[in-house]
Amino acid sequence: MILHMNKIIKRRFTKRLEEDSNLTVYDLFQWKSIDVLMKNWKTGKVIADMKDLEFPIDYSQTACNIIATKYFRKTGVTNEFGYERSMKEVANRLVAFWIDALLDEGIIKNKDEYSILYDELVYSFLSQMWAPNSPQWFNTGLHNSYKIIGTKDDLFYYDEKLGKVVESPDRYSRTQASACFILSVEDKLLGKHSISDQYVSETKLFKGGSGVGTNFSSIRALDERLSNGGFSSGMMSFLQGLDKNAGAIKSGGTTRRAAKMVINDIDHPEIETFITWKSKEEKKVRDLGKMGYDTSMEGEAYSTVGGQNSNNSIRLNKEFMESVMNLDQNPDAELELKGRTDQSVNKKVKISKLWNLINTASWECADPGLQFDDLFNYWNTCPGGEDGKVGAKYNRINATNPCSEYAFLDDTSCNLASINAFKFYDNQNKMIDVEGYVHIIGIIQLVLEASIHWGQFPTEDIARKTYLFRTTGLGLANTSSLLLALGLPYDSDESRNLIASLAGIMTGTSYYVSALMAQIVGAFEKYELNKEHMLKVIRNHSRVAGLLDDQYEELYYEPLKVNHDVLESIGMGTISETLKQSWNNAIKYGESFGYRNAQVSVIAPTGTISLAMDCGATSIEPFYNHTVFKQLVGGGSLEIVNPVLHLCLENLGYNEDEIEAIISYILEKDKEGMMKNDSVEGAPYLREEHYKVFETANNIRPEGHVLMVSSITPLISGSVSKTVNLPNNATVENVADIHKLAWKTGTKAIAIYRDGCKVCQPLSTGNTQEKEKQLEEFTYTELLDYSKNCVKQVPNRKRPGGMRLSRTHAAKIGDIELYITLGFYEGGQVAEVFVSTDKEGTVVKGLLASLSKSLSNMLQYNIPASDISRMLRGQQFEPSGFVSRHPYIKYASSISDLLSKIIDIELGDFSRCQIKPQTFHQINSELNQEVLVTLDDKKDSANIEGERLYGESCSSCGGNRMVKNGTCKVCLDCGTTTGCS
Repeated sequence: MILHMNKIIKRRFTKRLEEDSNLTVYDLFQWKSIDVLMKNWKTGKVIADMKDLEFPIDYSQTACNIIATKYFRKTGVTNEFGYERSMKEVANRLVAFWIDALLDEGIIKNKDEYSILYDELVYSFLSQMWAPNSPQWFNTGLHNSYKIIGTKDDLFYYDEKLGKVVESPDRYSRTQASACFILSVEDKLLGKHSISDQYVSETKLFKGGSGVGTNFSSIRALDERLSNGGFSSGMMSFLQGLDKNAGAIKSGGTTRRAAKMVINDIDHPEIETFITWKSKEEKKVRDLGKMGYDTSMEGEAYSTVGGQNSNNSIRLNKEFMESVMNLDQNPDAELELKGRTDQSVNKKVKISKLWNLINTASWECADPGLQFDDLFNYWNTCPGGEDGKVGAKYNRINATNPCSEYAFLDDTSCNLASINAFKFYDNQNKMIDVEGYVHIIGIIQLVLEASIHWGQFPTEDIARKTYLFRTTGLGLANTSSLLLALGLPYDSDESRNLIASLAGIMTGTSYYVSALMAQIVGAFEKYELNKEHMLKVIRNHSRVAGLLDDQYEELYYEPLKVNHDVLESIGMGTISETLKQSWNNAIKYGESFGYRNAQVSVIAPTGTISLAMDCGATSIEPFYNHTVFKQLVGGGSLEIVNPVLHLCLENLGYNEDEIEAIISYILEKDKEGMMKNDSVEGAPYLREEHYKVFETANNIRPEGHVLMVSSITPLISGSVSKTVNLPNNATVENVADIHKLAWKTGTKAIAIYRDGCKVCQPLSTGNTQEKEKQLEEFTYTELLDYSKNCVKQVPNRKRPGGMRLSRTHAAKIGDIELYITLGFYEGGQVAEVFVSTDKEGTVVKGLLASLSKSLSNMLQYNIPASDISRMLRGQQFEPSGFVSRHPYIKYASSISDLLSKIIDIELGDFSRCQIKPQTFHQINSELNQEVLVTLDDKKDSANIEGERLYGESCSSCGGNRMVKNGTCKVCLDCGTTTGCS
């Protein structure tokens, strides 16, 4: 069988260039000149002030800002400016490097293939159809295009001619293109792969903006015997030290904060301490906050405690989870915790105790996440590793990268890219461009392979094993825009089958392309040792895809399988056939030639690059809400409705007047400028059967998030980075149910986030709609009618008694110490407000006295305290910012805003506080005492929903539009991510 790369390297996007030889690929775009001005909103410091930059005309200001500030090379560029100022330069820098590498590797053979692949990659890249991970943008092609060398930076690559790993001569002749790394650590203090070596390796990775994951279960537990006669200080002592190291690197001013995954097996003797590590530290932060310390993520409280610089996960095996599922029948089941070298520390613990600890800790602080060891390893394509020893610890999948999507052998790396799924939606035909989608999968896999061939890596072992296994990580982004355009609810069988099929086509096609590369230049070095196992995994993938219908091989569970009848029912027959064909090709050509790559696909968070591609939603995540911020030239932003929403409503059959009314409802705001409606329910003209189509991240039931992950997982090589959002009032049992559902349905890794479980991250959006229309909301005509019809009354002032209960709130904002006292009537209503300060004889003290008198008079003339709070709320003037001394309030935009929050507290409303107490001593004048009430008995703050994270500002631009993104977070203003992709 003779094959050529012309099956993959062909013109699809650039056929016009065949018709006019005078055109270049860059002539296929209209271009615009744009300025980028970005400031840190807190400090006012200018982050970037760049003039006359060149972008394709369709790029949003947000995409231009992010690409220019993060990805344009700022120095050493060989043009008249000395820096990159055009997307043409970036595209050429990246694409020329990749194709030169493929030419050097021998995968492409001639000028025609070079020219076609160059044009197709440039066009698809500039069209925002896909994007590589951030390290590619940072590092790739700088020497190839601009002769930038950089310093010798302790990087390594495998020299095929010499047959060994060698040190790179400089930083940019080759590329460090990988975002994801897995490191191993051994139970020794010094030497290669030692605990001390871990410090060095992690530091090198953090410096370059990459992420690292490690399973630390090999390290001896506390009090295990040492060879010198002493006793081990334990695994946890070293984790605490490594955590401080990661925090120091973050504080040192790298491109982004350290991204780190820490994993521990369930049978480690220190597992109980590990499980509760972060939840105990979170309690310390709450206590420090009550003492007045700053509890923002960058504040004093969090910097004082440990465990804040990593995602923590526990490895659970099949036996443990089966015991969990059978606790009703065997509640006394036990697990033996085993010393790594010294059995004297062994002890038995009840499964129920460990399970409850896990779920309680996750409920309290969102850590630890769960990784199901057997699920990872049943899908391991290379359990024979380098030496063919199946079952050896070092040949198992022991760890993942920080976001859990890359899962492979220790001391390996993965470079990522993601496809913008919505770009392949053809609205005219209401279909997906399947041929275009398959085509782009093929050419991106060539890019990822090229990045390995001319790549370099931070350790010798990673350089060697990346060469030997050549794992790549192609993924998806913006799937929710596609679902919305098609009118499919995120939480539905239709959506799950469609997205799983797209993921399956991506993986199957990638393995097919990998087999074509293997025919030309050979399979990955260790393929023969792992051939039997890899082909078994490929066949199991194909069974999930519906190609084969016999029994799964060596799987203990039934994966969620693609339902082709569902695909046919939504008009996706072409997707159905393409899915089967992709896996038929993967098996057929793989059996003949092997595979160039041991793994080919993951589902990464795609934070920064999704914004660079103008995606409406990241990765496979649902929409956070149906509004987007359109950044304006020169600063500022405009809130507009998600443009795909209009398209969806059209496709669902609504006319323009109905669409305008629905969109107006969605954009409606309350007096604080917050979205008034947290869902589309109640929107005029919108039919009830369409409500589910418009569900956003926090309307979707938690099980819907899990089932989406479980549907996709058996059709990709790696894993899915995903966090399941739970409301504040979720219980520990709810968390346990989500964890059990994830294991039962085949999710490899899962993390949960309960609203409000982190001190620094109360959620902001929510339905603030009042039951009755307020006077300030009336139109002019309504006010006239109101004034005509209301009975003229002489206001009566009700003074409080000579003796009354009161409470004083102390708080400091800026450099002003405030003492705010609220007095109460006998019935418990607020009767007066006194605001004072330690600034004796100042204008401020005088103004506050006048404000106090005015507010007290308003209260005594029957103006409700809630109305006064609403009037004061959200006002912005100095001093503003972080609030100290107050136990519940940690941020206020002004003294008025602070006063509003204090009034709310006395009314029992903690929804705008950064810390929500479980109980509160409420003033009750009738009983002449304070009464202890629970928060649930009060005005509930648990119905505050949304994805926006307050209290944690962006480390780059200072903005506060941080959102959850997989298991990480991303800034919607500048694209900075806490992850590694």
